[in-house]
Amino acid sequence: MKIWQSTWSPAAGWTPGVPEENAHVAELVFAFGSVGAWRAPGMLEEFQRRYPAAQVVGCSTAGEIFDTRVLDDSLVATAVRFDRTALRTAKVELAEMAESYHAGERLARLLPATVPATDGAGGEVAMTHVFVFSDGLHVNGSDLVRGLAHCLPADVPVTGGLAGDGARFSETLVVCNAAPASRLIAAVALYGRGLRVGFASLGGWDPFGPERVITKARGNVLYELDGHSALGLYEKYLGEQAQDLPASGLLFPLSLRLKAGDTPVVRTILAIDRAAQTMTFAGDVPQGAYARLMKANFDRLIDGAAGAARASYQAVGSATPELALLISCVGRKLVLRQRVEEEVEGVRDVLGTGAVLTGFYSYGEISPFTPGAKCELHNQTMTITTLSEK
Repeated sequence: MKIWQSTWSPAAGWTPGVPEENAHVAELVFAFGSVGAWRAPGMLEEFQRRYPAAQVVGCSTAGEIFDTRVLDDSLVATAVRFDRTALRTAKVELAEMAESYHAGERLARLLPATVPATDGAGGEVAMTHVFVFSDGLHVNGSDLVRGLAHCLPADVPVTGGLAGDGARFSETLVVCNAAPASRLIAAVALYGRGLRVGFASLGGWDPFGPERVITKARGNVLYELDGHSALGLYEKYLGEQAQDLPASGLLFPLSLRLKAGDTPVVRTILAIDRAAQTMTFAGDVPQGAYARLMKANFDRLIDGAAGAARASYQAVGSATPELALLISCVGRKLVLRQRVEEEVEGVRDVLGTGAVLTGFYSYGEISPFTPGAKCELHNQTMTITTLSEK
């Protein structure tokens, strides 16, 4: 596997200014940048010039990860040429949030289960892993994941995330070999006998306040907790910060579990409707589930990132991966502020200096908690996917 990285900013342009030697043979480019960066004149054409043989897939962000740096209002391109791994990309448009499940099904059906081998051994090779990058504002991430799982081979894990737009929640973009667009979902499927993939997702938030029952909800729209207005209770806990919803809700996510013993998943708010007294979340908030507010613990957030790195590292036999894709939630970035790079540095300490790090801050993360677990939509986690060829 060969990897080349470059960054773009309004002030400095591209660094390095020209593609590194042989970067023109890259097959895949992971590209993550702010909405403003993607809107810069000629950006897609520049990608096509720099990487003429590559499929370009990525999204807008709430921050870009380049090595151990966390950037804003920039674009990070990570170009890859595989030695023995084949790939296919696909994309679908999402007309409305209610179609998220069917969008996942349609996307999965566009990806073949097997493709011709590229390792010289001949024959067909099976799908090994799928990356997904989705619009972050018009999707029910839980339904999207379920739709993908329904049509993909049962043993193929999915990781990825929902596009971001800083803390603005105005517009998110997805890129798949064409101009960036909203309401788009893109996938990259990897195939190969020698590809090793590790992944994990961990949080680090502390619960507070009583656990409550969701007494009225529909899909990812929450109406009532314990028979009371959920938005009203939320605003009571947030106090003066309630006027900054939905952005301030990133600091106080909701922990959900369906029954005792379940591993809780975390949800953050995408939108509120004060007239209807509802909150819309990035994924399902099932009626009858148990919900509890969460708050930040700086050290546990950083430890959670390192824990995800350890789990993904162990999944590939505790060998330094060649590439690590980090997707962390915008809420973590808003809490950690000037300490945000500490969670990326914690990942570096675990994975070692040989791993190339890239990624972005998201509106939602897609991954099983650990290998063998069911794929879920998460919020407020650090999700790490590691890749190596053997």
